[in-house]
Amino acid sequence: MIACLLLLSVALAGCSSSNRGNGEKGDASSGDKVSINVFAHQGSDTNLQTNKFTKKMEDKFNIQFHWTTVPFDGAAEKRQISLASGDYPDLYLLIPWVDRFSQTDLLKFGQQGVILPLNDLIDKYAPNIKKVLDSNEYYKAMNTAPDGNIYGLTGLNECFHCSYPNKMWVNTKWMKQLGLSEPGTTEEFKAVLEAFKTKDPNGNGKADEVPLSGSIENFGVHIIPYLMNGFIYDDDRTYLVVNNGKVDTAASKPEWKEGLTYIKSLYDEGLIDPGAFTQNSGAFKKIGDNADAQLLGAGAAMHPALFVNTDEGSPYGKDYNAIPPLQGPHANYATYNYPIDPGASFVLTNKASEQTQIAAIQLLDYLYTQEGAMSAYLGEEGTSWRKPQEGEVALNDQIEPLYKAIPLASGEEPRNDSWGALSQYNHHRAYRDAEVQGTDIYASDGYERRLYEATLLMEGKEPKNVFPHWALWVDPASADEVSMMQTNLKDYIDQNALQFITGAKSLDKDWEDYVKGLEGLNIQRYVEIMQSSYDSSSISK
Repeated sequence: MIACLLLLSVALAGCSSSNRGNGEKGDASSGDKVSINVFAHQGSDTNLQTNKFTKKMEDKFNIQFHWTTVPFDGAAEKRQISLASGDYPDLYLLIPWVDRFSQTDLLKFGQQGVILPLNDLIDKYAPNIKKVLDSNEYYKAMNTAPDGNIYGLTGLNECFHCSYPNKMWVNTKWMKQLGLSEPGTTEEFKAVLEAFKTKDPNGNGKADEVPLSGSIENFGVHIIPYLMNGFIYDDDRTYLVVNNGKVDTAASKPEWKEGLTYIKSLYDEGLIDPGAFTQNSGAFKKIGDNADAQLLGAGAAMHPALFVNTDEGSPYGKDYNAIPPLQGPHANYATYNYPIDPGASFVLTNKASEQTQIAAIQLLDYLYTQEGAMSAYLGEEGTSWRKPQEGEVALNDQIEPLYKAIPLASGEEPRNDSWGALSQYNHHRAYRDAEVQGTDIYASDGYERRLYEATLLMEGKEPKNVFPHWALWVDPASADEVSMMQTNLKDYIDQNALQFITGAKSLDKDWEDYVKGLEGLNIQRYVEIMQSSYDSSSISK
């Protein structure tokens, strides 16, 4: 017990907190304001206690916030310790990409009564949240547990270019120099890589060109999915597909083997950088930004800044442009992933009084309005954002622009007038598409447009029935089993793909043993559980 208490005190030492009231009325200094104790993530450029948007919300909703703030590093552990200690807040307000409550967390703590269902609060006090849930099938499914309860809400941030992460960026300057046309098939792409390797496009007289590279860090920088999608759909996550309502794995099919055979042919001819299967993002970028001579012919990445400096004036930043999905022998797919992860970043606990619950949900409901979304994320109008001017164009040039963010000037102190990523609860695609962007896609203010146009090449190329893993809930009784199987299966599939491509294993001699290995890892049981989750979801209806 003493050891646990010591651990708790040390872990929370990095947190900052004000006086706590656990949902009771505020003290005399706050009048009759409703007190809300909030556990929140706080970056180095924000002070939630003195934040201008915080003050605005306190005035608008008659709230007195009491913040317990934690830095991004170690945020998950601090949240878990706060729950285990019993000294947890009324409200957890989190940044999803830093830490969030998993679906398993929500079910466990919800059934224990620690986390409060939000259904009645939403019905009575949050018309904007209700409207978004009712109009977005995926978002509603992600937030609604199998028992029908909404134990928390995850942010809605429909980043278009994030939805198709596995893009291919090709050095079009080299292609023009060599008189090459844009490749449309897997074989034409191979011919482009061969030309990059053998025809000295950087002109230094050395055979130092790297035709194709990638990385193992993050999604979107893996080279296999883009290439495999010419043979069979590769989601780069679960390796599951849906055919006529039936969940199945792609990674044991003949088309998967054929795809590996093609990728191996590229590797065997020196067209793929061996480091693509082992290097981190820093090593990948060293290739793209090599100072002595341009080395990289093509890079697998969600966006090119992952492997090359795209700032204005950079020597190679303008040279890389996306190409559409390749037509292979059996397919012409693009990897699609809904750009929101399941779980919850807004969670109310049983420490919150009725008044606190109402105030908190009304606050969140405001973030689902256009005014609230802009004020909470962008900051003050005229300082951190402004209305469009004549001639300015939205990211989607088919719609009217709505706003333009005003970046910090050189040397300007952080403005501390917004909640930033804490507040992204209704950034639907139409809203994001309405941001003013420059029309030069190679300028710094046109980078998002560059990604948007690249993603248009991918849009609609995903299979009709993608396995919607982001919107499914697993039976809590199977959650631990599924988590272990997911990890083991993904590691096994990834490791064997690498071994087949590099020749450590033979596709002719070792394929059947590989398939048996999948069976030994209970892939059929895994598929059965995923089928059950899919069948019970609203998405399958």
